[in-house]
Amino acid sequence: MGAILSRRLDDVFDIGNGVGANRVGGTSEEDEACDLVAGWMEEAGLEVERDERGNIVGRLVGERPELPEVWTGSHLDSVPEGGKFDGALGVLGGLDAVAAVGRSGRTLGVAVFRDEETGCHGSRWRARHGVLPGAYVELHVEQGPTLDRAGAPLGVVTSIAGIVRCSQEFGGRAGHAGTTPMDVREDALVEAARYVLRVRETAAGIEGAVATVGELEVSPGAANVVPERVRLTVDARAPDGERLDRLVAGLGLEDAHYRIPPVALSERVRAVLREEVERAGAPVVELPSGAGHDAGVLAAARVEAGMLFVRSLNEGASHSPEEQSSEEDIALAVDVLTATLERLARA
Repeated sequence: MGAILSRRLDDVFDIGNGVGANRVGGTSEEDEACDLVAGWMEEAGLEVERDERGNIVGRLVGERPELPEVWTGSHLDSVPEGGKFDGALGVLGGLDAVAAVGRSGRTLGVAVFRDEETGCHGSRWRARHGVLPGAYVELHVEQGPTLDRAGAPLGVVTSIAGIVRCSQEFGGRAGHAGTTPMDVREDALVEAARYVLRVRETAAGIEGAVATVGELEVSPGAANVVPERVRLTVDARAPDGERLDRLVAGLGLEDAHYRIPPVALSERVRAVLREEVERAGAPVVELPSGAGHDAGVLAAARVEAGMLFVRSLNEGASHSPEEQSSEEDIALAVDVLTATLERLARA
């Protein structure tokens, strides 16, 4: 990783107080990070545009400005006490790559999408209201252990997983914990526990699917009362529609109102990424993304979008100060991104 990229990652990481990255979307810390990066864009000779939502696009105008543009980028907001590379690497590595390509055929852009962590709000706004590129390539840390387990520094993303999320309720009958016989109890938590195990077993039986029970509310919630009611949340994800439908049916989530369809990424962009990863001497590994990303929003808006993952270390830790990727992997990723952008800009 170059010295300038390393220093800039440190400078962005230092914004905010407390442990880890603290640039929550919509805060002054996110604003400060955006202002800092906009200044670096201008220093690199990019023309900086800010839209009404606060998204930033720094453009290096090409020799054929009438052609659809090619962008890279990501986001600068973080979860509370987040990791150093999540989002920021895509923006700053993208800026390095565009600067390395220089003036080319198509206009190149570096995008900073606002408030990604709570639902990709900036890129969704841009997809509804703004001018979009013809192609977009997002560099991002994997946020999981798959590449590390495969011994691969980089991964080409095939799709962004679909998500179904809802709450489930289980009813029973309250009773005294000391005087209600076990054989007559109607314990809502026992029923909920059976469902939690069903969530795990169903997802484990569908390749690439995951499902999580992340919240649990027990009522009345007293140590000496048999639970009368339990509410829990289910987050179910799969990399394509067929597997997501199977997961939803297996968990009884057909009536869920929160549903984001899976989206396949551009085969053309993926092909270029695969070729450049191979040219760089790395194994070509393709994998879906279980997390949502701005690239998925743009792909759903018919942009030819692709993603390049960098291997995450520390067992794939992310959304945590323990997030880590090596300098060597990052340098390789920026080289591959640079070559990919150059080819797309001249296409």
